[in-house]
Amino acid sequence: MTDIRAEMDVVAGVDPMAPLLEVNDLHVEFRTRDGVAHAVNGANFRLKPGETLAILGESGCGKSVTAQAIMGILDTPPGYITRGEVKYRGVDLLKLSEEERRKVRANRIAMIFQDALSALNPVFTVGFQLGELFRKHRGMSRADAKKRSIDLLEQVKIPGARERIGDYPHQFSGGMRQRVMIAMALALDPEILIADEPTTALDVTVQAQIMGLLAELQRERDMGLILITHDMGVVADVADRISVMYAGKVVEEAPVYDIYERPAHPYAKALLASIPRLDLKGQQLNVIRGLPPALTAIPKGCPFNPRCGYVQDVCREDPPPPAYDVALGRTARCHFWREVVGDE
Repeated sequence: MTDIRAEMDVVAGVDPMAPLLEVNDLHVEFRTRDGVAHAVNGANFRLKPGETLAILGESGCGKSVTAQAIMGILDTPPGYITRGEVKYRGVDLLKLSEEERRKVRANRIAMIFQDALSALNPVFTVGFQLGELFRKHRGMSRADAKKRSIDLLEQVKIPGARERIGDYPHQFSGGMRQRVMIAMALALDPEILIADEPTTALDVTVQAQIMGLLAELQRERDMGLILITHDMGVVADVADRISVMYAGKVVEEAPVYDIYERPAHPYAKALLASIPRLDLKGQQLNVIRGLPPALTAIPKGCPFNPRCGYVQDVCREDPPPPAYDVALGRTARCHFWREVVGDE
């Protein structure tokens, strides 16, 4: 795999010693008839080789839009990146031409989409769709591309891969389609894999299998993995770090066990409290009161203030402060993070 990467035509300026991925002050907006929706409002995070970063938050918080901005697949119009940097190995991807972005996309950064059935083309066989990646990006013959495709399906543990290479997407179960999507994402040996809700609509057993498969493939390839989800239960066993997003901002970032043990932002604390627990069987579930804000009308001050149990006047008037250093390698954007931590 390393030899393949070394032989590839890469974007000028890539520094193997630079951080794998850096997202700095990223802003994305959607210009609609109803107004400007501010989907991402200054997102910041880092990713190291071999690390799993979970981006967590409710629907509409900007998780998937952030991933699309990194990949360079935002629909423009209506979506526009208005500010920020997305650096891969020191190169700001937002400053590259579309041709240069294509050298990075799939070759260096790949993505697994939420709905495998709609992401796969229903009129082509799985083998054709996998093989096309090798034919277009690697110049392989059809025979070599087919062989490599079978190898990939075997790597993602699809039974009878050689016989199933000619099947269409609808002939696979939901879990098997998701495995095919993983195979397509890994086909060109990327250094970064973005998994956007990879277990959506799958039952609990299949979810565990998919997450275990991703973790195994990541270890084998030393990839950086960005896992986008709203389910804190899914990330507990696989993530190294968590970035909690709300209204387009990262409001807390910390090692996974620190957030689970002692969250420092009221929103992260509320998300944890809403997880069903076996030891509280029969009791009323905790919920976060209210709804996430409309992105065309984000509240003044801290966006979470209408739903926050720690809210004070300063929260209603002033925007959240720059991220406070709660501890080494841990930040939170809240005036009252000490009170939140102290209540744990």
